[in-house]
Amino acid sequence: MTRAPHPPDLRTSFQARPPPRLLPSARTSGHRSPRGALRITQTATHREHAIALPDTPLASVPPPGCRVFITGGAQGIGRAMADAFAARGARIAILDAAAMPDAPAAWIIHQGSVADPVAVEGVVAEMEQKWGGIDVAIANAGLSANRPTLGITPDAWRQVLDVNLTGVFLTAQAAARRMVPARAGVILATTSIYADRGGAERAAYAATKGGVANLVRALACEWGASNVRVNGISPGYADTALTRALIADGRIDPVAIIGRTPMRRLGRTQEAAAVACFLASPAAAFINGAILPVDGGWGANTGP
Repeated sequence: MTRAPHPPDLRTSFQARPPPRLLPSARTSGHRSPRGALRITQTATHREHAIALPDTPLASVPPPGCRVFITGGAQGIGRAMADAFAARGARIAILDAAAMPDAPAAWIIHQGSVADPVAVEGVVAEMEQKWGGIDVAIANAGLSANRPTLGITPDAWRQVLDVNLTGVFLTAQAAARRMVPARAGVILATTSIYADRGGAERAAYAATKGGVANLVRALACEWGASNVRVNGISPGYADTALTRALIADGRIDPVAIIGRTPMRRLGRTQEAAAVACFLASPAAAFINGAILPVDGGWGANTGP
């Protein structure tokens, strides 16, 4: 009688193999810098990447004097971001459809549409002229557009698309034209809790915010090798003038919103602003292509 072959020993079949060595034939070399950072040179692609291993903690605030461009910065979360960066010593430039008569004199203020490439380019060009460049771009401008889908006209649809999605693209593109050659920069976009889910009477809003989230990921993949990081901030319902207007119009139910939010309150604009400052800081140097929720757990709650 012939015996069946003995089954393989799983203990030896899946033993971890040692990691491959970086041989000279791979055209990759490394050495230690005086401060202990490992510097890797990839001569095959003529690129040099420094992996910094600092001995001290990384700062969790943006460097003083950094040059920050914010769209939709006249009010709400955008204004909170401008104030937060300014409080940390940043120089601020804003593009908004609304006027900003109370803005500090040192800020660059342009009134215009983020859907207008000339308006977007004009702000960044003035930043270059006055400050020598741009370090952070925050595409924050957006429209809520909560309305029944059957009542959305083609013009209304295009308006939401132009502001919420095309405006983000134009802002990122104008900033990256400077950041990519400089091999330094941070681009942030305000997405939404509706970027990855639907909602009644939110067709245009959810479609555009979902587009923003995937645009963030695509740009992060494209520009990461140039040391330009692209991330998104996904705020939940915050206590803003827009939220109060939607409540007053009966378009959203504050009791239901707070009831679904595990922290049982609306967000504060300063909370999203603090996340923006962190993402622009050295402590976030390896965060790229992420969408960070600032929603009190709203998105995590899948229960009734």
